[in-house]
Amino acid sequence: QLQLVESGGGLVQPGGSLRLSCTASGFTLDDYAIGWFRQAPGKEREGVSCIGGYTGLTHYADSMKGRVTAARDKTNNTVYLQMNSLKPEDTAVYYCAARGYTCSWGSYDYWGQGTQVTVTS
Repeated sequence: QLQLVESGGGLVQPGGSLRLSCTASGFTLDDYAIGWFRQAPGKEREGVSCIGGYTGLTHYADSMKGRVTAARDKTNNTVYLQMNSLKPEDTAVYYCAARGYTCSWGSYDYWGQGTQVTVTS
């Protein structure tokens, strides 16, 4: 059974950093692209980053470009999202999702349960 579990969210002050983790089970990262998305209250879900399946190439949306880095550890079947210089407007539930091989900001087949990130002083 394919499953994604996020962790690492929490409360952080403006300017701070967090590293989110997305651990996959039931499949290998070579076969699926992993995207990170976020959804703030009252707003639509938006893409943050994606790391390709076979290639491992990373892509970043304008939403947080320059402040986030995605990386994967195939040994642990985990994808990370390092977030720096966080702002209050980054407050949202962050989700990871999987789709076959290639990155997209469109549809994904599998989603994690989400992890809350709150940026406040």
